[in-house]
Amino acid sequence: MNIKVNGKNVEIKEGATVSEVLASRNITPAGIAVAVDNTVVPRDKYATTTLSEGQSLLIIKAFYGG
Repeated sequence: MNIKVNGKNVEIKEGATVSEVLASRNITPAGIAVAVDNTVVPRDKYATTTLSEGQSLLIIKAFYGG
């Protein structure tokens, strides 16, 4: 199935979770925020939040500087 990850079309398996998508892209959950269709997903829900065809996943990495 197709979803968008940070605006790019990505093919994932049917019923994939947020955790599975992050792992497939070699992204560790520390220091990031994730939103599905503009709704923030709490970190403890990554493994149970399944994605559907056409959804949009936004991954934001926290960084600091001056």
